[in-house]
Amino acid sequence: MKKALLALTALAAFTGSAVAADLGARPYTKAPAPVAPVYNWTGFYIFGGAGGGLWNADSNVQTSFPTVPAGVALTRDQRVGGDGWFGTVGIGYDWQFNRWVAGVFADGQFGELKGSMSDPFFFLEGSVKLRTSYAAGARIGYLVAPQVLSYVNAGYSGSEWSGSSLSDLGAAGGPTIATTPSFRRDGWFIGGGVENNLDFFGISAPGWFMKTEYRSAFYDRISLPETFAPASGFAGLTGTAVTFKPWVQTISTSLVYRFNWGGAPVAAKY
Repeated sequence: MKKALLALTALAAFTGSAVAADLGARPYTKAPAPVAPVYNWTGFYIFGGAGGGLWNADSNVQTSFPTVPAGVALTRDQRVGGDGWFGTVGIGYDWQFNRWVAGVFADGQFGELKGSMSDPFFFLEGSVKLRTSYAAGARIGYLVAPQVLSYVNAGYSGSEWSGSSLSDLGAAGGPTIATTPSFRRDGWFIGGGVENNLDFFGISAPGWFMKTEYRSAFYDRISLPETFAPASGFAGLTGTAVTFKPWVQTISTSLVYRFNWGGAPVAAKY
């Protein structure tokens, strides 16, 4: 009986070894590659930030005195200018086409870019401020990386400027001799910038981006009538005007929030 049991045990061990040998070694399976995140630039976004700027303006003095034809320049164009800081807010919508992104947007800039205004004919000088500017336009850009957009933009621009109090050029801070009214100018702008997801800097903040943008805005010339103060000695004088043709350059950095980030993937190869 013991001999029969030993024989059966040996037979079972031999059979198991043979079956294991027939099966062979388990084939090597490579681990799946990690899935890269898919970025989707299509959708609405809002932004807010701050920046600085400067403006230059060509200016001269014109008259419509009875003895001089209307609109004749009494002085040659001279360049005046100013600078300052501002805050900005805006909204937009983008569409992604593979590695291209196109969109529309609107924004506003609020602050004070303060500079000078002068009347060299009467030797007067004062200050003028760009208080508000606003824009609506379109942009188109290329994804240099899945989360980095380089773009250019252009469109309409409007601006609101303060009035000016002009005093004697040789007496800074002296009494006001003449004033010019506040005014509004329309024009156009062109610019460009870079926008990137904060993940680019190693900051985990889904939907949050940063953009830095340069903009150059051009406005038409305006003729600003001068009103002389009663004590100036020119109180009865009418018909003179200071012209003003501004060009504004700004650079700003903003935080951007995209509502669609992490939504439906875009079929694109990077």
